[in-house]
Amino acid sequence: MTGSASRAAGSRSLLVAGAGIPGLTLALALKQANGPAIDITVCDPGLPAGAARHRGRAYAVAAGPRRMFERLQLWERIAPAAQAITDMAITDSRLADPVRPIFLTFAQGGEPASDGEPFAHMVEAEPLVEALLAAAHEAGIGFEATGIAAAMPERSRIRATLSDGRELAASLVVAADGARSRLREAAGIGWVGWSYPQSGIVATIAHERAHEGRAYEHFLPSGPFATLPLPDRDGQHRSSIVWTERQADVTALLGGEPEDMLAEIERRFGLKLGRLSLEDGPSAHPLSFGIARAFRGDRLALLGDAAHVIHPVAGQGLNLGLAGAAALAEAVTAALRLGTDPGAPDVLRAYERARRFDTLTMAAATDGLNRLFSNDALPVRLARDFGLGFVERMPGLKRFFIGEASALRGSQPRLLRGEAL
Repeated sequence: MTGSASRAAGSRSLLVAGAGIPGLTLALALKQANGPAIDITVCDPGLPAGAARHRGRAYAVAAGPRRMFERLQLWERIAPAAQAITDMAITDSRLADPVRPIFLTFAQGGEPASDGEPFAHMVEAEPLVEALLAAAHEAGIGFEATGIAAAMPERSRIRATLSDGRELAASLVVAADGARSRLREAAGIGWVGWSYPQSGIVATIAHERAHEGRAYEHFLPSGPFATLPLPDRDGQHRSSIVWTERQADVTALLGGEPEDMLAEIERRFGLKLGRLSLEDGPSAHPLSFGIARAFRGDRLALLGDAAHVIHPVAGQGLNLGLAGAAALAEAVTAALRLGTDPGAPDVLRAYERARRFDTLTMAAATDGLNRLFSNDALPVRLARDFGLGFVERMPGLKRFFIGEASALRGSQPRLLRGEAL
């Protein structure tokens, strides 16, 4: 770890609380764009564990964030751990149904990804964080293996007290410290949210036959069951599963023998890819919804889960966080190049304006999708299946949804368009 108390005391300095993917991406983007014009320190008590604490997780990285990683010269490091999602099939059925009809499919290469690029890649979290940490060290970003316990704004700076009692001063503190952000609470920023009566179960599965880049989203009465393609490893074909289940049933599902859990996975996964085996997991995580009433405070910006937590039904949680990192990097860089204060209220208002509406829209959409597809009432099932079939027959609507899933539609930050800051 690099000590950084002296480096973070200038008037053009940034403290990032949290070494997760959005926080590290923001730090790297700002340092690459501005070099010595800004000092950046990332504070996180989990830093000694490095990327290992992310083992077993995988994310769907949309085309827009992938372009950002390319611009940051990260993608070539990440690519060996990435698998393109070439198409996706959506079904709606009960668990005992002998046939799962496919109501809707999405394939790569449609607008707005006009060069035929996949609309998303599955990327394993551990190598992604390893690449970010290595690039951040190479760029000269400082690291402190401790958290930020408190942050007190002053006239022209913000004074942060670390968990070990030391103090650092900065122009701006970025709270990327998770859904239970202490910095957000201390700043008095409200939080609107609720818990779902569901848990998300994640695991990595090995299977006999190749997935050929196809993902499946099976909408079942207890919640969606997604099978997402991963790159082969050691000759094994692999997929990630993200399984939403009623919370009341999770203890019984996870508390049995491994072969019983595998049998439950096979009931949902199906036999299309041959014999299955558990490679990693499963682990369960309670699901919730939450959004901050503001994405900014006095010399404080909220990023990632500190600003918003959404249902994983559309796999967009990380992409929202990365879009926030791109927007905040753009706002801060613009201030630095004008020679103005990067922690000033107008800079943070620009960041909030850039992300607030899209975040609210995506949060509402994922909440609505979960409520719609976790309902087993026959009239609701008939209506949603009709809706899926309608979208399947309307190329324009499909292109719209692909654009939303790719994070390429509308007014996106420069980095998501693959452009330099």
